[in-house]
Amino acid sequence: MTSRKPDEQLARNSRLRLVRSRSLATARRAVTTRRNRPAPRPPEGTPAPAELARQARAVLADAVRIARWAAADRDHGTAPLSAGAQERAAAALDLTMDEVRAGWDRARLAGLVELHGDTVRPGWRLRAWDRDDMAVLRGWVALFDAWSLIHPAPGDVAPAAVAEVVEAVPQVLSLLQLSAGPVLTPALLDLLQQRVAELREERCEVPYGAPAEPQTGSGAAEAPVAALLDWALEGLSAVGALTLERGQATLTPLGNWAVWVKLEQICVAAQSPAGNIEQSAEDMLRGCARLTPGPARAEYRAWLAARTVSSAVGELLTVARGEDALLRGLAFEALRVVGAPAESDVRAAAAEPSLRPYALLWLAEHEGADPEDAADVLTREEATWLWVDTAAAVADHGEPQLLLRHLDSAVQGTVPALLEAVRAGGHPRTVQVLVALAAAHPDPALAKAVRRAAFQVHTGGV
Repeated sequence: MTSRKPDEQLARNSRLRLVRSRSLATARRAVTTRRNRPAPRPPEGTPAPAELARQARAVLADAVRIARWAAADRDHGTAPLSAGAQERAAAALDLTMDEVRAGWDRARLAGLVELHGDTVRPGWRLRAWDRDDMAVLRGWVALFDAWSLIHPAPGDVAPAAVAEVVEAVPQVLSLLQLSAGPVLTPALLDLLQQRVAELREERCEVPYGAPAEPQTGSGAAEAPVAALLDWALEGLSAVGALTLERGQATLTPLGNWAVWVKLEQICVAAQSPAGNIEQSAEDMLRGCARLTPGPARAEYRAWLAARTVSSAVGELLTVARGEDALLRGLAFEALRVVGAPAESDVRAAAAEPSLRPYALLWLAEHEGADPEDAADVLTREEATWLWVDTAAAVADHGEPQLLLRHLDSAVQGTVPALLEAVRAGGHPRTVQVLVALAAAHPDPALAKAVRRAAFQVHTGGV
């Protein structure tokens, strides 16, 4: 009776299950040891999510109608909507041209439609609109964040003054949220003037020895700030965040909930062990590595809110180019929170071999692919490279059992086929991954074959 060669035995007896890749989830499980803290409760009297979503759907009703019309109208052309498309939409939906333009802008800002170059596609939120309350609320929050884009600023005010007020408005919203009721506009104006003055002082905008500028609350500076407060309150009212009547402003339930969520996100970041909101991208990602995905996304949002988009994206991609595979995956997870503003940088990153699989998955999901199906955009070679990279993250940060589970996520059908693909892939961590896998695997024959593959890669053999 002749014995089988080890590779023949492996091919016959050690078939791998063909399962969809869950690489980042595998890597995250390697380090997720922190206990889950109870979810914070919103302020007393806050409506249930289903009721908040109902209110958000009402605010965005016209935007949803226009987005659905655009998805069905195959000749609507490029973005923004052409004049002809606007006329067809107005006739089909019984809206004025101004209402069509306003609804289209809202649809774009809320993620109901997505722009890919000059092409318009339905956004994932549009597909989930009737069944996913959280998708609706996130879409409304995106609109809430963009209030200053929806309501044009007064044309006779300097752009720098407009930018100052936009930066100061969160403090006004915080006062409204803490007041839990109507606040007179003079009180809001006082707070806004103080905050604008603080921002100017923080920036040291008055050169040393220069004549003093008028104080924010007096003279020529008072009228622009007062006018800009009116503009800001009207803009926030237009997106359904507050109501205005008799010289006072009151947050709506939606606005109250949104401000609470943002304050909670900042508190979560500030209370994290590393103080993530003020850390570098690398330290922030390390601080988030032990969090489950939901709290981690809240940390990413708080960290991103404190930086310009361009600098934040640049920092995250710099970390992704480093040696820690876990941070590489987390960097792209944070870039998913950035969304469309990161698209051009991520497309450029797809030209770099070490980032290409992550970038292609990011782009596929950004263009509407289901995360479960996004891996289909990768070639077998790219999927193998990603498998090795994730295995490196698990080997560096996790337990041997996780590495064995990760073995089942390979796209190859057998261990010999996987080893052949891994040897040919050229990943810089191939040897370390194979050695760690051989040490962890309980099957002596398989472990021997993996060690032999590691030796061949190390010595340059075939």
